[in-house]
Amino acid sequence: MELAAVNSPGTAFVAGLITSLHCAGMCGPLACALMPVRGDRADAATISTVYHVARLAGYAALGGLAGAVGQAPLMWISHSALRWLPWLLVLFFVALALRWDRYLPRIAALSRFTLKLQGWMRERPRTEAAAALGFATPLLPCGPLYFMVVLAVLAGSAVRGIEVLLAFGLGTVPLLWLAQTQFHWVRQKLSPLWLGRVRIGLALITAAAISWRLRGTLGFPGPDPTNFLCS
Repeated sequence: MELAAVNSPGTAFVAGLITSLHCAGMCGPLACALMPVRGDRADAATISTVYHVARLAGYAALGGLAGAVGQAPLMWISHSALRWLPWLLVLFFVALALRWDRYLPRIAALSRFTLKLQGWMRERPRTEAAAALGFATPLLPCGPLYFMVVLAVLAGSAVRGIEVLLAFGLGTVPLLWLAQTQFHWVRQKLSPLWLGRVRIGLALITAAAISWRLRGTLGFPGPDPTNFLCS
């Protein structure tokens, strides 16, 4: 599987892994708030599992919807410009490294939805709240997710769109799951500074690897970049 493919689930998974270093600080507090405290009868493993399964289902639904839009946008781009499109993926990983997503405008409706969801969760059983929050996670403000939705659109079909968003969601699972189940250990061992440095390193390495795969667009011997787009 080509890492540089614009619609590659492998690339989406790597993006999810790198994004999870950011998600741990953004979605992490919400996800950890679901976990039972001392004296609760709820099972922590069950709540965490319900949350992540529902979250992946939400990503899959969004990916299917985006992929169903198809490749119509590509029809408006000339062939000469199309060969440069994969470089957007390089820009995406550089943006992850430099945290450019902080400068994206906030969608007021999504911010209001997040506040209402938090209030609703406080009045529901933890398992029910975990399912609701998980499925609604793709609707929470997230710059990297917006880019993944674009990739799902370019995937050209609902099935491929599901693959892209599901792979992205799977990439975010390990660190978020660790944050939920080992919150105090994560807070002590994985400092924000350490997470930031790892995010920057992984994102820049990935950007460099994709740039190498795209060297053909700059006149160097290499794969035809137009093959990276779905046909």
